[in-house]
Amino acid sequence: MNTDVAVLGAGMHPWGKWGRSFVEYGRAAAKAALADAGLDWTDVQSVVGADTVRSGYPGYVAGATFAQALGWQGARVTSVYAACASGAQAIGTARAQILAGLADVVLVVGADAAPKGFFAPAGGDRPDDPDWLRFRVLGATNPAYFALYARRRMAVYGDTPEDFALVKVKNAAAGALNPLARYRSAVTAEEVAASAVVADPLRLLDICATSDGGAALVLSSMEFARSRGVADPVRIRAVSTVTPTYPRTVLDLPDIATDSRTGMATQPGPSRTESFRASIARAAYEEAGLGPEDLSLAEVYDLSTALELEWYEDIGLCGAGEAAKLVREGATALGGRIPVNPSGGLAAFGEAVPAQAIAQVCELTWQLRGTAGARQVRGARAGITANQGLFGHGSAVVAVRG
Repeated sequence: MNTDVAVLGAGMHPWGKWGRSFVEYGRAAAKAALADAGLDWTDVQSVVGADTVRSGYPGYVAGATFAQALGWQGARVTSVYAACASGAQAIGTARAQILAGLADVVLVVGADAAPKGFFAPAGGDRPDDPDWLRFRVLGATNPAYFALYARRRMAVYGDTPEDFALVKVKNAAAGALNPLARYRSAVTAEEVAASAVVADPLRLLDICATSDGGAALVLSSMEFARSRGVADPVRIRAVSTVTPTYPRTVLDLPDIATDSRTGMATQPGPSRTESFRASIARAAYEEAGLGPEDLSLAEVYDLSTALELEWYEDIGLCGAGEAAKLVREGATALGGRIPVNPSGGLAAFGEAVPAQAIAQVCELTWQLRGTAGARQVRGARAGITANQGLFGHGSAVVAVRG
């Protein structure tokens, strides 16, 4: 069965701290995506909204919120929430509707108006909420969590703060070429080292900010694309939204659970030593019929510089402990063998949670079309996005052209 769907349009609202409603950002992104697709709002048969849960009641019904903002026209709506994986789940939902024949054209939208500072759980006592527990019981704020991973890389693989700084330097250089990015200035390794320590060994410039922003895609069946004269569109070939598998050797906060199956005999199936992030990418590759050797570029979830290095290994660009070598050699920079985060990544954009997985696919779309301007990856034919959401939400999308 051919499971490709066409990406007819991609649009974004610039990232920043604008102080306005997330609805405004999503509407602007949707209009940009529709204009890019050459379609009218009335051509859309379904809207899938990626939720934001910090902006009041409308955040919980993002599909209808965006449909109303664009003007009620009868389209079906769906809203999804999967933390940072919300955008990928929205894309997966839209793709499923198209492949099921429920709609020919689907608009996917995500937007956020993020709070100032680092993310924290909503107020109130919730002892059955693992996100609340990791803050209250472990004291593991997001920067502390990122620092624990950085320390682990230093202890296990010999990575250094200087290696982490090179990731920021690389992403800042790409972000300086992206008119949609929030931070558009080059950064030196010395400036990273001179920035304030937030959670040792990570400094302020090692950690991404929180941002306002929006992103949208117009997806369609291949038949609809051809009917509009688009013979060779960018195509989404795989969407991975897998969950973790027990037993797990390295836990991902806020999941601090153990499981009785750790005492059982090894179960058939994928290696139980595989990390959750690696399983996300593996599922995407298997569905797409591609491997890391086929990639032209990748957009990965650089919550911190050290976590970007983890993703190099998890998506199969190199073996365990070899990621720092890639960044030192310039292999993952623009012009390198396999550019990672040519958009500038979260280092240049910051987190606008429901939008960021969609924004990653926007970047793949522009790169595969060859319209990314000064940050263009030459000859791009296939790319993967990868991130994860709290509470075991996987997120990876494979897009191809030609």
